[in-house]
Amino acid sequence: MTLNITALYTYPVKSCGVLSHTSIALNERGLLYDRQWMIVEDDGKPVSEFVTQRNHPKMTLIQPKFSRDNLLLSAPQMGEAIVPLALTGTETRRYAGVWGDHCEAVDEGDLVAEWLSAFLEKRVRLVRMAEEVTARITSDKYTDKPAPVGFSDGYPLLLISQASLDDLNARLEARGKSPVEMLRFRPNVVVGGEDKPFMEDTWQKVMLGGVPFDVVKPCARCVMTTVDPKTGEVPDAKEPTATLATFRRNAEGKVLFGQNVIHRGLGTLKVGDFVTL
Repeated sequence: MTLNITALYTYPVKSCGVLSHTSIALNERGLLYDRQWMIVEDDGKPVSEFVTQRNHPKMTLIQPKFSRDNLLLSAPQMGEAIVPLALTGTETRRYAGVWGDHCEAVDEGDLVAEWLSAFLEKRVRLVRMAEEVTARITSDKYTDKPAPVGFSDGYPLLLISQASLDDLNARLEARGKSPVEMLRFRPNVVVGGEDKPFMEDTWQKVMLGGVPFDVVKPCARCVMTTVDPKTGEVPDAKEPTATLATFRRNAEGKVLFGQNVIHRGLGTLKVGDFVTL
């Protein structure tokens, strides 16, 4: 059986647009810059809670890219916002909340806050988890070796096999529904080759390129899978979740698709790298 990495993705700003990579480095918290930034409420509370695509689907239209010195954000009819990558040490700090975790974060300033607030029609701020800030730690419920994580929901990376998506799309079409693209599920690593649907469910340890990973737990899916990442709209409020629920619901009633993984080493992942079980 031959398996390879077929795609690599990051989402520099949580709940916003995607970047595709042919190769990308792993740091302590995951793929470089993946969910290092997050949009939070600007409501004067001691902890600024994160803003999510679950309630604001058009966040997917906020497209990040990097220049040499800046994170650049664009959105329809909005022009471009510039966020310097270098920190001066004089930035305002605030506590940001994500799924019950309260993290010290760097506020990226008024200009990008005003730009985001105008696009989302809501008062928000942009924060960054800087390198010197203590990272969040994954839950110890599913692993006896918790690991640092940035602003992603709970784990450093999400892995999905192409065969699993192909199986789901075949089921959708059999029900008279439209197929969906992989980016509905916001993976970091897509693998393909001589694999069978949902074979990743059986994996415990895997080598991607030369980097070891623990396959920790299945990913419970939410309403974000109904958002079309190209349009920021919800073409069908029930799909693909309803079809997944017919065969991927666990005993707790959660709908599962993809596997949360933790890297146990540093290095660089490349499209084409072998996947070794």
